[in-house]
Amino acid sequence: MDEVRWPGEWLRGVLALCVLAVVAEGETYGYAVAQRLQAAGLGVIKGGTLYPVLTRLEEDGLLTSSWREGDAGPGRKYFAVTTEGRAELGRRAAQWTTFTERAAGLLSHEGVRP
Repeated sequence: MDEVRWPGEWLRGVLALCVLAVVAEGETYGYAVAQRLQAAGLGVIKGGTLYPVLTRLEEDGLLTSSWREGDAGPGRKYFAVTTEGRAELGRRAAQWTTFTERAAGLLSHEGVRP
């Protein structure tokens, strides 16, 4: 099955929220976040896009990070959601749901359907 290529502006609008949601599932590292996003159908998210988002979320106090030794390779930087990050995820997810419902309402009119 061919992977859908979403418009860049859509991904920019929701990527930080999705990254926060993935890290909230459990402590993880960047490559695993990218794999989870791809498995969810958001497409391939390259490191040059993902790592600045992780850094920004950490700088905003929504994530913490720690380095760990690798089992058979280099160490990895693991990310975990903070209490503030979990609360912000709830707020942003509720706002996103409202936003997408309103947009879908506009797009459901007869003249817009394909």
